Amino acid sequence: MRIGAATRVGGVVGRPIGHSLSPVIHNAWIEALNLDAVYLAFPAEDEAGLAGLAQAVRSNAIAGLNVTAPYKAAAFAAADHHDPAALSSGSVNLLTRDDGGLAGGSTDGAGVLAALAEQGPAFELAGARVLILGAGGAAAAAIPALVQADVRSLRVLNRTASRAVGLAGRFGDRVSAAAEDDDLSDVDLVLNAMSGDGAPFDFGRTPGLQAALDMTYRPVRTEFLIAAESAGAAPVDGLAMLIGQARPSFEAIFGAPAPDASDLDVRSLCLAALEATP
Repeated sequence: MRIGAATRVGGVVGRPIGHSLSPVIHNAWIEALNLDAVYLAFPAEDEAGLAGLAQAVRSNAIAGLNVTAPYKAAAFAAADHHDPAALSSGSVNLLTRDDGGLAGGSTDGAGVLAALAEQGPAFELAGARVLILGAGGAAAAAIPALVQADVRSLRVLNRTASRAVGLAGRFGDRVSAAAEDDDLSDVDLVLNAMSGDGAPFDFGRTPGLQAALDMTYRPVRTEFLIAAESAGAAPVDGLAMLIGQARPSFEAIFGAPAPDASDLDVRSLCLAALEATP
């Protein structure tokens, strides 16, 4: 599209960024709402590249910027102030400008809740016992939303136990580190927050499991989710989470609510884009 002086520009930054589905989602919503706007993928080879884009948001050259790996911690440091989710997680995936300067937000937790509501509608988070696999930024971004949703307990299981202990210690009494040999028979939800394929999980250890969420969406139907569904759990995929976190980002960047799923099926557009990707 032609970008004019009044065109509102948003985008996403990461490394690598070429295969991000965020432009597919946001530009479909922009077209549906007939906005004079565009959403672009911005490559950044290092944190200096992120800093330049953050300055463009600060100066209003860019209306807002989503941030993905590996720059969420650097985006947190670049922001002048943070929303509660970002403060709790120490992670920022959304930079916008307001009267206070550069605002850092985190919509990843909202994406987790939206995905669970969409693909696991029978699952009740309040009072649930949750296990998170991994102790990196993805886990940190999900935990505040789960705690806010009033889960009964949340355990973090990580290959490096000290990282699980450190992450759990940031969130209060309901969050703790799990050991490899812990009894997990009471777990209701397992959330995979490990990058890539991670390690296989033995769903025989969670006989009461009701739902399982994988935060990755390449592929959409991961081995983790296939095994979880075979164990009788509702599979919740990372694409539903990606679309769920994009909704509050879109409104923050472009000033309008995203179209309802009944009006525009962005999931199908994303699945088509994934099929077309080599």
